[in-house]
Amino acid sequence: MSATTSVHDFTVVSNEPVAEGLMRIVLSSPELAASLEAGQFVNIHVPGDASQILRIPLSFSHADAQAGTVEIVYAVVGDGTRRLSAMAVGESSTAVGPCGNPWPLVEGARRACVVAGGVGVTPVVACARMLEHAGVAFDAVVGAQTAGKLWGAEVLQGLGAKTVAVTTDDGTAGRKGFTTDALSELLDSNTYDVVYTCGPEVMMAGVARLCREAGVSCRVSMERMMCCGFGACGTCNVAMADGTYKSCCKDGPVFDAEEVAW
Repeated sequence: MSATTSVHDFTVVSNEPVAEGLMRIVLSSPELAASLEAGQFVNIHVPGDASQILRIPLSFSHADAQAGTVEIVYAVVGDGTRRLSAMAVGESSTAVGPCGNPWPLVEGARRACVVAGGVGVTPVVACARMLEHAGVAFDAVVGAQTAGKLWGAEVLQGLGAKTVAVTTDDGTAGRKGFTTDALSELLDSNTYDVVYTCGPEVMMAGVARLCREAGVSCRVSMERMMCCGFGACGTCNVAMADGTYKSCCKDGPVFDAEEVAW
C-alpha cells in the first residue's frame, strides 16, 4: 500500500541541464524519498512568483531512500519549470507526495519492455529501476526528436536493459523513425509479459495498439495538466473505453492500456 500523501520540505542538491531543454534536479527530502514508488509523482511548489498558486506535478526518475534524495528529469516548457530550472543548490521549498498510483509489477512476469518518448523517459527510468530490483529482465526503447534532446538510453543500459533501441525523428541518433517502429521489431523477435510506456499520447496509443495485436499486457503513464493533484478540479480527466472518465492524478497516472479510450 502506498504511503500517505503529505507535504515535505526539500533542499536542492543539484540542478543541471542533461540535454537540450531537459534539466535534472536532485532534492534532499528523506521522508519523501522513502515514501515514493516508481510511477508516482510529486507536486512541487516553485518559489519566485506569488501569483502562481498551483504546484507543478512532476514524475521522478529515482527515489533513493538510503541517500534521502529524489531525482527528477524535467522539460523546461513554461514559467513554472523555468523558475524551477533557476533554483540554486541550497534553496528550499516544499513538495506534496507521494501522488498517484505506481507502476504495477505484473505477477509472474519474467521479461518486460519499457518504451519512452521525450520527457516520458523520466517515469520509465523509474520503472526500469523497479524491474531491475525485482529481477525482471527488460529491453528498452527510447525516442526523441533529435540527438540533442535525447536522455536516458545510457541510464537504462546501466540498469541492465538487454537491448536499448534509440530512435530520433531526424535520425541524428539511433535509427530514424519512431519508437513504435522499434517496438514492433522487438515484439516480432521477443516474448514479453508486459510493456510499460510513457510519452506523447499519440505514441502511447501506437504502443497500446501494437501490444493489443501481439497479445501483450501494456501499462501506460498518462500525461495531463494535473492542477490540484488530488482529483478535485477535474482538469486531468482521462476518457475510459467504457465511456466513463477517471482522474489522471488520483486514479492514474498509470493505467492499463485497455482501459483507455484512445
